[in-house]
Amino acid sequence: MEQEDVYRTLNRPSTEILYKDRKSKFFAQVFPIQSEDDVKPIVEELRKKYHTANHVCYAWQLGVENPSFRANDDGEPNNSAGMPIYGQIQSFDVTNVLITVTRIFGGTKLGVGGLIQAYKTAAQLALNEAKIVEKVLETRFTLKFGYPDMDIVMRTIKQKNLNVVDQKLELDCELIISVRLSEAEQTFQLFDEMHTVVIKREE
Repeated sequence: MEQEDVYRTLNRPSTEILYKDRKSKFFAQVFPIQSEDDVKPIVEELRKKYHTANHVCYAWQLGVENPSFRANDDGEPNNSAGMPIYGQIQSFDVTNVLITVTRIFGGTKLGVGGLIQAYKTAAQLALNEAKIVEKVLETRFTLKFGYPDMDIVMRTIKQKNLNVVDQKLELDCELIISVRLSEAEQTFQLFDEMHTVVIKREE
């Protein structure tokens, strides 16, 4: 089976790692995120935690099929921090994550090449520490049917090993099922062919 509906991400934030280069300290960490709104509070929290830090640089990526991303240098020379961090997100093939690298300047300038290397290495070490998990992209369908069809619907759900998320079983029954994205089409057809069952994809 093709694996296009599986993606790699984190369930919980990674342990923070410290990378040092010529007395500059780089604290790096990976966070799971669900939307862009999750980013700002995390970055602000790090600014409070490391109030002597000169830069809190980061990169994030969201989504699987058409991912969106952002890289932020936070005052470091252009593309010397955010993009090297983002490069590691691509390299480890993870999504729905934010990687932050907080730098405390140690008095020696590293130069652009040195910065790129340091931010890249810190992000890489943080990802090495992270517990990366595989998740399956799913889609949800609502099934509506009369009580007499309960038996065949339930039998089909069991045979196909589908996951029931929610159910209202009265005279008019309603089920919400979740299905792997790669199996969505055939599941839809399966129930669509039962003429007494109404199936609708949830938005």
